[in-house]
Amino acid sequence: MVLSQRQREELNKAIADYLRSNGYETALEAFQKEAEMPGEIEKKYTGLLEKKWTSVIRLQKKVMDLEAKLAEAEREFQSGGPNKKERSPSEWIPRPPARYSLSGHRSPITRVLFHPVYSVMVSASEDATIKVWDYETGDFERTLKGHTDAVQDVSFDTQGKLLASCSADMTIKLWDFQTFENIKTMHGHDHNVSSVHFMPNGDFLVSASRDKTIKMWELATGYCVKTFTGHREWVRTVRVNQDGSLLASCSNDQTVRVWVVANKECKLELREHEHVVECIAWAPESCYPHVNEAMGAEKKGRSGPFLLSGSRDKTIKMWDISSGVCLMSLVGHDNWVRGVVWHPGGKYIISASDDKTLRVWDYKNKRCQKTLEAHQHFCTSIDFHKSAPFVITGSVDQTVKVWECR
Repeated sequence: MVLSQRQREELNKAIADYLRSNGYETALEAFQKEAEMPGEIEKKYTGLLEKKWTSVIRLQKKVMDLEAKLAEAEREFQSGGPNKKERSPSEWIPRPPARYSLSGHRSPITRVLFHPVYSVMVSASEDATIKVWDYETGDFERTLKGHTDAVQDVSFDTQGKLLASCSADMTIKLWDFQTFENIKTMHGHDHNVSSVHFMPNGDFLVSASRDKTIKMWELATGYCVKTFTGHREWVRTVRVNQDGSLLASCSNDQTVRVWVVANKECKLELREHEHVVECIAWAPESCYPHVNEAMGAEKKGRSGPFLLSGSRDKTIKMWDISSGVCLMSLVGHDNWVRGVVWHPGGKYIISASDDKTLRVWDYKNKRCQKTLEAHQHFCTSIDFHKSAPFVITGSVDQTVKVWECR
């Protein structure tokens, strides 16, 4: 690297200043003699060498960051990821940075959920409260208090008029979402109630508990009308399919089970995970053609229904419930998978994990298309809005984040 005469003189003066300020007098004399420098060094060279030295490191880091971003953009461009102008809403995915980071809870967040009608969402926390937020403005609206221990899960009925919550206090509460009053409390589980979900008709509710059972409740009376037994350990999550004929549940016994609601019979036991199964999600019917395309099953076409499961074995599995076959396993998370949802457009799966990331999976090619460093701590929950371009995540870092999709 060639320096001009002027640059060389300036560098020499900066070095001389460095030697003087650090008391290397002998070296300084020899250096001045050899470089034929005048005795005095102007004030402007004070500390110049250190300043340049630190700013070079800072700029180097900036350059590396920008190069990484550029490489990602090039990858997206080359891999045929449609650019912003051409992407249709069915291909919109969450993009950093988060639009809002909402704090207010005093303990880890266990569940986040969009309201089916209004532009609000709810978050449940180990601080025993449920908070309501406006996801478009980022405003906090209110807190629902009533549980006496960690709230584990929340569910809206189809119109969004009722909210159900369940808790480690062993109860399930029903809230009127117009007046925000607690209208019923249901007792019956013998341990922590970890999951709750409305039946599509809105007259019944299902819940899962650490007491190894799944219960079905009649809302009008608040009575337990059915109990599904079979899991050998804590039941983590229960979810009802679209028409309300089947329940899926997952458990610490490392299995996913599918139950027939009408006769309480366990139709399937899916055992391919190698650790606790944390979360499950039924595929909406809009996803069926995409799943068939991904499986190359156009010829015979799988009829579904399809189910996703996420586990502490760090994988996400997709199941065909009509045949009980595992269609694929998505590997990429570096820690427990805590939340999994289908993209409303049908082509992607979005997951949240204890590796603090949010990941977008292009399941046709079985690859992770995008990774977002979502939180400072474990990501515990995720939801994708059915019609608006938003994703929400909750974390042990006590924040709820709203991500815009584009």
